[in-house]
Amino acid sequence: MKAVVWHGKADVRVEQVPDPFIQNPGDVIIKVSLTAICGTDLHTYEEINPNMQRGSILGHEFMGEVIETGPEVTRVQKGDRVVVPSPIACGGCYFCKNAMQALCDNSNPNAVAAEKIYGFAPAGIFGSSTLMGAFPGGQAQFVRVPYGDVGPFKVPQKLSDEQVLFLGDIFPTGYMAAENCHIKSGDTIAIWGAGPVGQFALRSALLLGAERVIMIDRIKSRLELSSLRTPKDKVFALNFEEIDIDLALKELTGGRGPDACIDAVGLEAHGKGSWFPYEQLKQALHLNQDPSTVLREMIKACRKGGTISIPGLYETLVDKFPMGSVFHKGLHIQAGQPHVHRYLKPLLTLIENEALDPSFVISHRMNLDEAPLAYDLLSKRDEHCMKVVMRPWS
Repeated sequence: MKAVVWHGKADVRVEQVPDPFIQNPGDVIIKVSLTAICGTDLHTYEEINPNMQRGSILGHEFMGEVIETGPEVTRVQKGDRVVVPSPIACGGCYFCKNAMQALCDNSNPNAVAAEKIYGFAPAGIFGSSTLMGAFPGGQAQFVRVPYGDVGPFKVPQKLSDEQVLFLGDIFPTGYMAAENCHIKSGDTIAIWGAGPVGQFALRSALLLGAERVIMIDRIKSRLELSSLRTPKDKVFALNFEEIDIDLALKELTGGRGPDACIDAVGLEAHGKGSWFPYEQLKQALHLNQDPSTVLREMIKACRKGGTISIPGLYETLVDKFPMGSVFHKGLHIQAGQPHVHRYLKPLLTLIENEALDPSFVISHRMNLDEAPLAYDLLSKRDEHCMKVVMRPWS
């Protein structure tokens, strides 16, 4: 089959690799109909993630048709059209039973290595590093999906691939980020990063009752997208290269600060100020330091007693973290990979009821053979490249 294979920094290739096969009785094989490139894939492309294996198949956002099932699979069958959650969950451990599937105890075969760094291991994730299980990803024509009775989620034929694909990752990521803000009527939410996750966090915050959402970015086309099909009096866009964000947030909130702040960027944050070049250098030299540009800005700007929500990915240590501000302002911090399985049904209902069409974030539609071009466009932060989806069979 064809698959997108990582060979090192800025080096992805579409290659012929062996087809996946049933390895365990709970496995299913998916024929991929649509897949996407996520911001986390860019971390790998740019070799920010130090634990990636050369030769790995990329991608954790994909969907398709079930073409083969293991003997113990009962909930899906051949011919079912499914979306596959990016975290892999067993369905039976403490965390899965409590709807925290991204923390599954049993799906990560490299748990021991992850425990040495994080204390406890997160769930396995498709197309990611050795610390997340090194599972072959979904930017391919076929994928083996473990725990076939737990992960693959059947979607109705009346909805297009583009409408439901993002149920597997970025839509739940943005929704959980907003939900973690514990939004109350009248709240103001500030979001750093107007990329795909930020866009879903924005719309989710409004659906959950936020009075205003302030989007912060430097790419004008992304800030403009924030106003697409959103109430004009509820959404404000700020370009951090043009204004002082801290001052602007104080002015917009009567001096109090946002009730909650969302980091929809993570370790690839851009910024200005004296610390930013220093952090970029440490990251480039693989000194195990994730930049804290956005985290520092959020912690400074957030109102006292407010919430810091972090869906953006961080891998290792964060330098110059203002713990004193967190303590003295009494801030609440919630972070983590999305518990995608928890949100599949309610978010599908939102799509079916036309409350939100997730396909609005798609800027480029390509064939799998064009993956190297797609990664290059995204890596260059092309002004008009928001989200790339690829068809493996075109």
